Amino acid sequence: MDQAQSDTLGFVPQKDIVYNKLLPYADRLDEESNDILSKIKSNLCRAVQLREIWPGVLFWTRKLSTYMRLYGRKFSKEDHVLFIKLLYELVTIPKLEISMMQGLARLLINLLKKRELLSREDLELRWRPLYELHDRILFSKTEHLGLNWFPKYASVLYLVILKSHEISLCFVFCSSVESVLKTLVKSCRPYFAESATQEMLDEWRPLLCPFDVTMQRAISYFELFLPTTLPPELHDKGFKLWFDELITLWLSVQNLPSWELHLVNLFARLANDNIGYIDWDPHISKVCFLFYFQHPLRSLKRLFFSFVAHAHVWPDIYDLTHGVYFMGGPSKQAQAQLSGLFNSITSFFHPSNHGRWLMKLMKLLQRLPASVVRRLHRERYRKPTWLTPIPESHKLTEEDITCFVKSMMQPVLLAMFSKTGSLDAAQALQNLALMRPELVIPPVLEKTYPALETLTEPHQLTATLSCMIGVARSLVSGGQRFPEGPTHMLPLLMRALPGVDPNDFSKCMITFQFIATFVTLVPLVDCSSALHERTDLTEVEREMCSASAEFEDFVLQFMDRCFALIDSSTLEQTREETETEKMTHLESLVELGLSSTFSTILTQCSLDIFKVALEKVFNFATTNIFETRVAGRMVADMCRAASKCHPTESLKAFVPHCCNIINQIFSSMNLLLNEEELDKELLWNLQLLSEVTRVDGDKVLPYRSDLVQILQLTLHLKCKQGYILACNLLHHILRSSALIYPTEYCSMPGGFHQPISDYLPIKDWGRPGDLWNLDIRWHVPSVEETSFVFYLLDLILQPELQRLQRFAQGEQDMGRDDVLQSLTIIQHCLLGAGSLMPPLKGEPIPELDLMHFKGSHKHEFDSRWKSFNLVKKSMENRLHGRKQHIRALLIDRVMLQHELRRLTVEGCQYRSIHQELMKDLLRLSTSTYSQVRSRAQNVLYTALGTYNFCCRDLIPHVLEFLNPENSTVTQQQFKGALYCLLGNHSGVCLANLHDWDCIAVTWPAIVRSGLSSAMSLEKPSIVRLFDDLADKIHRQYETIGVDFSIPGECCAVAKQLMITGNPVPKEPVPPEEEAAEGLKRQELKNLESVEKYKRLIGDLLDFLNNRNMPWKFEHIAIGFLSLLLRDDHQLPPSSVMFFVKSLNHDSLYVRKVAISAVAGIMKQIKRPHKKVPVSPSELCNAIVAGDRLDNKWLQYNGSSLPRTQQEWDGCVFVEKTHWGYYCWPRKLMMYAPMEEQPKQNLTREEMTEREQIIYDHFSDPVFINQFIEFLSLEDRKGKDKFSPRRFCLFKGLFRNFGDVFLPVLRPHMERLVADSHESKQRCVAEIMSGLIRGCKHWSYLKVESLWELLCPLLRTALSNITIETYADWGTCIATACESRDPRKLYWLFEMLMESPVNGEGGSFVDACRLYVLQGGLAQQEWRVPELLHRLLQYLEPKLTQVYKNVRERIGSVLTYIFMIDVNLPYTQPTTSPRISDFTERILLQLKPLTEGDEEIQNHVVEENEVGEQDERTQAIKLLKTVLKWLIASAGRSFSTAVPEQLRLLPLLFKIAPVENDDSYDELKRDAKTCLSLMSQGLLYTEQIPMVLSALQEISGSSSWHARYTVLTYLQIMVFYNLFTYMSDQKAVNGVRALVVRLLEDEQLEVREMAATTLSGFLQCNFLSMDTPMQTHFEALCKTCLPKKRTRELGSTVDTIPSADLVRRHAGVLGLSACILSSPYDVPTWMPQLLMDLSAHLNDTQPIEMTVKKTLSNFRRTHHDNWQQHKQHFTDDQLLVLTDLLVSPCYYA
Repeated sequence: MDQAQSDTLGFVPQKDIVYNKLLPYADRLDEESNDILSKIKSNLCRAVQLREIWPGVLFWTRKLSTYMRLYGRKFSKEDHVLFIKLLYELVTIPKLEISMMQGLARLLINLLKKRELLSREDLELRWRPLYELHDRILFSKTEHLGLNWFPKYASVLYLVILKSHEISLCFVFCSSVESVLKTLVKSCRPYFAESATQEMLDEWRPLLCPFDVTMQRAISYFELFLPTTLPPELHDKGFKLWFDELITLWLSVQNLPSWELHLVNLFARLANDNIGYIDWDPHISKVCFLFYFQHPLRSLKRLFFSFVAHAHVWPDIYDLTHGVYFMGGPSKQAQAQLSGLFNSITSFFHPSNHGRWLMKLMKLLQRLPASVVRRLHRERYRKPTWLTPIPESHKLTEEDITCFVKSMMQPVLLAMFSKTGSLDAAQALQNLALMRPELVIPPVLEKTYPALETLTEPHQLTATLSCMIGVARSLVSGGQRFPEGPTHMLPLLMRALPGVDPNDFSKCMITFQFIATFVTLVPLVDCSSALHERTDLTEVEREMCSASAEFEDFVLQFMDRCFALIDSSTLEQTREETETEKMTHLESLVELGLSSTFSTILTQCSLDIFKVALEKVFNFATTNIFETRVAGRMVADMCRAASKCHPTESLKAFVPHCCNIINQIFSSMNLLLNEEELDKELLWNLQLLSEVTRVDGDKVLPYRSDLVQILQLTLHLKCKQGYILACNLLHHILRSSALIYPTEYCSMPGGFHQPISDYLPIKDWGRPGDLWNLDIRWHVPSVEETSFVFYLLDLILQPELQRLQRFAQGEQDMGRDDVLQSLTIIQHCLLGAGSLMPPLKGEPIPELDLMHFKGSHKHEFDSRWKSFNLVKKSMENRLHGRKQHIRALLIDRVMLQHELRRLTVEGCQYRSIHQELMKDLLRLSTSTYSQVRSRAQNVLYTALGTYNFCCRDLIPHVLEFLNPENSTVTQQQFKGALYCLLGNHSGVCLANLHDWDCIAVTWPAIVRSGLSSAMSLEKPSIVRLFDDLADKIHRQYETIGVDFSIPGECCAVAKQLMITGNPVPKEPVPPEEEAAEGLKRQELKNLESVEKYKRLIGDLLDFLNNRNMPWKFEHIAIGFLSLLLRDDHQLPPSSVMFFVKSLNHDSLYVRKVAISAVAGIMKQIKRPHKKVPVSPSELCNAIVAGDRLDNKWLQYNGSSLPRTQQEWDGCVFVEKTHWGYYCWPRKLMMYAPMEEQPKQNLTREEMTEREQIIYDHFSDPVFINQFIEFLSLEDRKGKDKFSPRRFCLFKGLFRNFGDVFLPVLRPHMERLVADSHESKQRCVAEIMSGLIRGCKHWSYLKVESLWELLCPLLRTALSNITIETYADWGTCIATACESRDPRKLYWLFEMLMESPVNGEGGSFVDACRLYVLQGGLAQQEWRVPELLHRLLQYLEPKLTQVYKNVRERIGSVLTYIFMIDVNLPYTQPTTSPRISDFTERILLQLKPLTEGDEEIQNHVVEENEVGEQDERTQAIKLLKTVLKWLIASAGRSFSTAVPEQLRLLPLLFKIAPVENDDSYDELKRDAKTCLSLMSQGLLYTEQIPMVLSALQEISGSSSWHARYTVLTYLQIMVFYNLFTYMSDQKAVNGVRALVVRLLEDEQLEVREMAATTLSGFLQCNFLSMDTPMQTHFEALCKTCLPKKRTRELGSTVDTIPSADLVRRHAGVLGLSACILSSPYDVPTWMPQLLMDLSAHLNDTQPIEMTVKKTLSNFRRTHHDNWQQHKQHFTDDQLLVLTDLLVSPCYYA
């Protein structure tokens, strides 16, 4: 940082934007920025101290955001810290409106973005306020009741204000609140105090109950909040407190619970932030393994090769692999695992494989090299910061990088041609080439050269070219690693030329991009003369010099290609007469590609080559006449490119030529002015002239008299096409003279015009621009140019303005076309010289500011910013960083900085003239013509986005059109006004501005417009508009604040900011009196907000009481009212009355809204129950989860249930299920005793007004009759479900009013329960669940009498249950039991447990009773072990049930019974039932099946016969239920009980069928499914030997079905546990022996399956094709078969001894497996094996069949690239092969 700047500023800036220093007016920026900063400091701090959050604080924080965009972090460190602290305090104000919070949070994120600027010593932030904010918004307790509205996507006014800063955040926000909050926490995380980790663990550990949703919440909080960047000396207070605990937890869950991904992300972040401080080696194989394959797959296609199809459930592995890479240390384990991974999945990337999983694999490929480059950059090139450095021992060595690049190359090369496109591969190659160009670029070149030659496969060309573009910089700059790189440059360019092809659009575009990329990097200068003049050149340099002689050829050939392209795209060629004359989208893209590539080429040319090119393009342009729409534009673009590069030479050629022709045509034809159609030659020359004058203003000056003459001739042509071209000429002349811009973009400053002897351009191939010596040539308007501009304006603009003025005053007649012509001329004058015009005059309007046109358009700027970022990305060097971009890109960035300043700094006030303009726009937006309306509305929306505050100014004028009293309004005006309110999809919605003043007028006006005479519901377009409007308001509305208080802490920070650091604010700190007044104003503002809120509700209610209001508007009004419920203010009694009455409205929509609203009102008027803290944590300190002595009292115990009022009062109820399972919170909040709680059963006199309204209605039998009648109506047949809204309504009723309404409701409940109609049953289920949840605080006697009523009703209901209602009853009981202490609900549980499976009512009712019971017990999780034991005991004898539906339900119930039996770390064995004991008992009963050898048939008749059946039949029935249990638990339990399952394996293998046939009975199908699911389970190293020995034992079974199934099981199991197996050589050998043994099985099917299995294992590199294996197979092949004896003719008996045949077949199958394991390449051993195999073509069947199949498969998979594969065979081998593979001639 230079000293001079710090002296000017008075402080050392944190980090300002370097590009500002390169602007032509850089010297005045320091003063300007200081001035702005001091204003921001003083006004922002004053606004905070005077407590004015809106507009004060928001306005000035926005200014700060703009300041950072323009100047970067150009403030002192003290200011930086205080800005952050101030914003942190503001963001965490508890009652702050969400949208304000979001706006402030974005600014805070931006302030915290560069972590390296502030260390932990400089800044410390508290974590708890952020957690409370996060919790309040994302886990809002009132959102579901409609008391808090969060936007679904935020496009509220504040965000529009912030629109212009969003680019400065480099990650684009999906504007949901959630992502902003998460990013905010991430940004603050490094600055949490050192004690934070322990505090967080204390806060969230008690939530870690794996059966509960709180687990997800706790783990996601850990992932988000835990700091991982503490310095090494604080690690004991950081990750060491939780690492072991969480990693063991993670390694012990197997079935991918939803929270696992959060844990994984936490570890990936930990690994990344602490490279070298954690030893990952013990975990790495498990980690890798879990990363990739830990997934319960639901699909059952079981062939091994279909494992490709299962990859779709891999987790988002790319997030994790970079984690793995950061885990890498000196022991190289991580790299070994990665190489293993890529080896095993390489073939997935082959272009012939395609599926949903491919996207994820491609992302992995793209992101992994990027993260390694990031790590390398961090280790070697990044400036050291306060963040923990990587220890030397753990830095990546050269060897590490080489290994990594090698392991990635094969998959990346395959992925180049992937069906998903080559982009991911290109990005991967770009990063890999930065590290090892010599390994990466040659193979890509090998694929590119042939692709450039091929004519038949354009896809190959586009793919290879896009990959070449990625590696362009590494190729051209050569360097020590790849010095021969640059020599490929010219051959590539020359061969790419045929790609400029008019018939293939995508090829054409990629060729343009390819040429432009390479040319940008290389000066096109002929250096061949250096060969004779210089002696100091290396061999490669000499080669480059001689090649550079071809540059001129290249440029000329390129131009020829372009001319051909232009010739083929003229209008006459591509269009019929009738079609449009505009350019199509494709043509405009080609035009863009062509002009930018040509201009790049000319920029990079030497002057000699340029002159040749200029002559060529001049001749082409002047010897032909082009139509001006398509071809003409392309040619003119090429000419423009030429004149931009060397204006003097080009203008000398073009301007006189064009002027002469135009003058000649005019002089020869006098009537031209009035002709509608003009001569083509004239138009073409005008177009050419208008384009070539787009150059530096000072170069145009010499031709000014000629140009002015042409303008005077042509501006008033009658032909529209003609005068528009003339206007363009005017616009371009003005623009080039009036604006500031760089004049050249050459890759080296100063161009290439020195003699070769002094400067050798080849040294600069691929050289990045030097930011500090960019030497930009700026065009700054000179006095002469400015005066020329004003001369032109006087000459042309003045007369037009006077004409229009006379026309407007009625003094002069003008035709429509003349007016249009005048306006066009004026528009082009303003577009061209806008930057020199003074701001509009007029009275300033207070409080409102804006920007006006200053020579750049906002949307153009945004799209240029986007394309700048794209180009930067495609060519950047992430490895070395430090802004090493090419020079043209850097100049572009400086220019963008200049435009950004013009867009943001030079605003001006909102004056009365702008107000007039807005009214005019509104008038046009409501005009009679729809096209005018729509254009004007678009301009209006843009203006509203620019003049941020004028919305309030405009609203009254818009609403005037909707006023029913205004009888002059036409339907068009009415529609126009509605459109103005609606806004466009991205901008402001006037109907929903985030402010009470606006909503209080717009909402009532929308509703009232229903009475307007212009409103007609017959017109679909108007109905649709109202629907869209209501829908948009509902989508975007968020609760508007009524409390705008700023707490004292903010004021203290603001005060400090005012007195600290330079620049010192101009204003003094506000005195006490002023601050006190501010406080008063704040209170007043809060009161006003509440008043406006109440007034709005009053207005809406008035309209609703108007009888003439059409129904549509009644609905809209009720919708608006429902949005106004809030949790910090009760609704006024009048609206409570309205909603309660609406419960019985005729319209279904109104009833639905009313139900939600009344449920919300119940929450509002709920009386708070007192809570007192208890400290259970003293009971237990060590971390031991599960059932312990100190949480036993929470569990259900039949012997000590509270059965009297006294016991009830003495019982401590804990409602939430997770408390106490893992550990106790420091303070557990419990409800205080009954006597301290609010009084129950108030009399009517004791109630508030709102309670009385509800009480009166719900005690009225007539009202209740009607209400229940409506509730038990069917809504949509077959679609209705249990309604949570109605449940909330009833829960609120019984919670707030006790059992007052029971007597009125009881008869209805009894009636409904007995009725089996589904809607009646659903209605009573909703009432009951509300009742059970609502009686939480009732006294014991009331609860007891409630259950005396409910139990009989429930019994009746369950006996009347039907297929339509069983789900509703399940939901009802589950909802009733949720978050309730089981000891409060013992009546319910005892009733449900009575005898669920008693056969009464048939099997369906049994299954339903179990379902309902399961719903209740599942909610109680670990707290009812006694009930689970009782249930298991009751079900065990019934496991031999005959009915399928009961069996399935029992299977599911068993899953829940055993769910609590988890083996997680630090967890006590459960007191709930355990799987191991249960399995023991089951196996005993299954003995009859395991002992016998005979086939197990399903011969059980499906009904319960009388009399005892034999053991075997019973065992089969039992097995069916057990299978249902195994299948159900596969996806639900956390871990697989491997030892128990293994004991059932032999039995399952016996049953499972081999063929895929759906006609099999249930038993066989289930066995197959079960095996399939078990084989996908995750195994730990210690379990592998058990599994293998079980499989070996079964493979000796006498049933070939079992042996066959062993193989299918083995394939899936090995693939799913690949890494675990590969880390254990003994296991690999075991698997190999098993497969090789089964290759020699006597059963043909088993042998073939063994070959398939072997081939798969070889393909994923689990086994390798080594010499012993090859010799073994070759030996087997040579087994001699006895010669065939001559047989008698009729004999059918084949007497070949089968053992020999089997062995010979086994050998052939082994060879065939090896061949098929390489479907896409030809390894060295393959040719010989094919020859061996061909020798067996004439063997006996089945050998011959196997050989034929193998050969035809080989041919199929190698056919595509046969030209390359051929190289691996000798000529003799090829002869044999061709013989084998080509089918014998048909005629032979």
